[in-house]
Amino acid sequence: MDATPRLREQACFAMYAASRAVVGLYRPLLDRLGLTYPQFLVLMLLWESDGRTVGDIGEELQLDSGTVSPLLKRLEAAGFVERRREAGDERRVTVHLTETGAALESRGCEITQVVGSASGMSYDELVALRDQLNEFTRAVRTRERAAASTGTDKNSTDAPVTDHDTTE
Repeated sequence: MDATPRLREQACFAMYAASRAVVGLYRPLLDRLGLTYPQFLVLMLLWESDGRTVGDIGEELQLDSGTVSPLLKRLEAAGFVERRREAGDERRVTVHLTETGAALESRGCEITQVVGSASGMSYDELVALRDQLNEFTRAVRTRERAAASTGTDKNSTDAPVTDHDTTE
């Protein structure tokens, strides 16, 4: 057996390629709105529930504050959101949709439908895929947190493992 991992056999490469393909589908649609994909994700969160804290947005999108703050700054400069310091706690900043940002919601729904239909998959297949990817992400994040809490190397293993190893 050849131990050299083959790129096309790697599940991680398939996820990477799929991510790039999806973002590529979104790009021209979002360009018309003056948005990047990460900015679109922020708006989607606010359409679900307006008035979220900066920390909540970062947690939901799995982004650190150094990434979230510039995203919000650009969205605010474009007139889609506004940031407000809470009166009771000046350290807490909440993000709210402007009328312009709220008005984009229907176009945002259309965009997600276009991208979903481009996959050629049924709704049930897309939901199953999403659920599998969410479970994969949870498992990887759990391993990261466990390694961080014990001070061990999250990438260390007793034996070399590739993401295509199977039990025969």
